[in-house]
Amino acid sequence: MGKYAIVSDIHSNIEALGEVLKDIDSRGVDEIVCLGDVVGYGPNPIECTDLIMEKCKWSLKGNHDEALIHGAYAFNMRAQKAIEWTKDQLKPRFFSGSAARRRWEFLSNLDLRKEVEGRLYIHGSPRDATNEYILATEIGFGRTDKFEEIFDSFEKLLFVGHTHLPCVITDEYQATNQSELEDSTYKHEKGKAIINVGSVGQPRDRNNKACYVTVEKNGDVDEISWHRVEYDFEKTMEKINKIPALDPALGSRLKEGV
Repeated sequence: MGKYAIVSDIHSNIEALGEVLKDIDSRGVDEIVCLGDVVGYGPNPIECTDLIMEKCKWSLKGNHDEALIHGAYAFNMRAQKAIEWTKDQLKPRFFSGSAARRRWEFLSNLDLRKEVEGRLYIHGSPRDATNEYILATEIGFGRTDKFEEIFDSFEKLLFVGHTHLPCVITDEYQATNQSELEDSTYKHEKGKAIINVGSVGQPRDRNNKACYVTVEKNGDVDEISWHRVEYDFEKTMEKINKIPALDPALGSRLKEGV
């Protein structure tokens, strides 16, 4: 791939996804890939699934995508109710047309991981593709056994989502949040690094702007840049508040970015 964009954790937020795709279009990107959680939490699962199908070269399976098909057994009540409502919107019925069946087939058959030229792409962790969190805060708590196993599982770079917290973690056990990086850019030359691309539809780093990354290879250097994009979160909040099955807190957290 040349210059490409990575999105993750859309969570049925069409306002955020639409603005992110516009921003990507302005950056001369060759391809877009998605690390999963197209659905869950938000009010527009149909529209978001259609856009991801149309715009992304490939998409992976997140824990919410998995729960949609197999059941939200380990979810809190708020997330579980959102998945049940999302399933009601997306699951084809007897008289459903081909578009509904195509969406369901797409979400049912998402891959768990992709590996391209020493770069591993996964939603959660190589140890558990959909459910395990890789948190920068764990570095300070001596979780070296976990990270040793994770770093052993890929060659150069690991791109993940799931936590909604954009950061880079190196194999020297240094963790840096996106906001601490100069120009929100990390240049990878040697060693190994874990890149969390952040969340398009539900940021949780106290920045309510949608988040994604672009990756550009210059010689032996991978230049990874995070981009933050404003969107009309109040419109998304209003939609959530009109759907009884969606907890209003799923809307209010968008304003705070938590």
